[in-house]
Amino acid sequence: MENYKKTRTVERPSVCPFLGLPPDTPEVRVRDGGKIRHPLRYALSHMEDKPRPAEDRVGAKEGRPEDGGGAKEGQQEAGRTLCRQILLTASGTGVSKAITCAEIVKRRVKGLHQLTRVQFSTVDEVWDPLETSAGLDSLTVSRNLPSIWILLSRDTLDQSQTGYQEPGRHDALWASKEDRGGQRPGHKRKQGGGGARGRGPGRQTGRSRDLKGQSGVN
Repeated sequence: MENYKKTRTVERPSVCPFLGLPPDTPEVRVRDGGKIRHPLRYALSHMEDKPRPAEDRVGAKEGRPEDGGGAKEGQQEAGRTLCRQILLTASGTGVSKAITCAEIVKRRVKGLHQLTRVQFSTVDEVWDPLETSAGLDSLTVSRNLPSIWILLSRDTLDQSQTGYQEPGRHDALWASKEDRGGQRPGHKRKQGGGGARGRGPGRQTGRSRDLKGQSGVN
């Protein structure tokens, strides 16, 4: 492939694994090269009742006014209807970002049910020759990338499906990890070496004294 260069990458459309979703369910595509705050802000704007002050400050830094027009925009947002469900998708290296985004949304919006599906998506890479006069043809390389689909819902989902997580489950999981990783209060680890007595020469047995006496006679 030293005579070729990759000119473009085309991802084939994937079929949503969740059947029967309302047509107005928003889909958030998390890109591997983008910043996580953009899909996170979009997801929270459709699921969270009241925006956090931190989100308002971030929006102000990006050019949205805090006074005047910003207040009017907030009034319009207050009158909108929140979504009952939202879908997060990602492929390749963006899978970890989608998981992080979903966990943040669940911490900000309580009581969300989750369904997760993992599958593969196909990506076509087009390689063109470096020199057109060499008589080489363009190549198309197909690769399978892991992809994830995360459905967050205010309504109860089918608990018998694989990949279901009930509301609040992530909090208990993180708390158990912190308990295992942290040290119990008031508990001190024993020092190595057996304490002060272990660092000394130790008590001599009768056999060691006899051997020491024999070496002195010689």
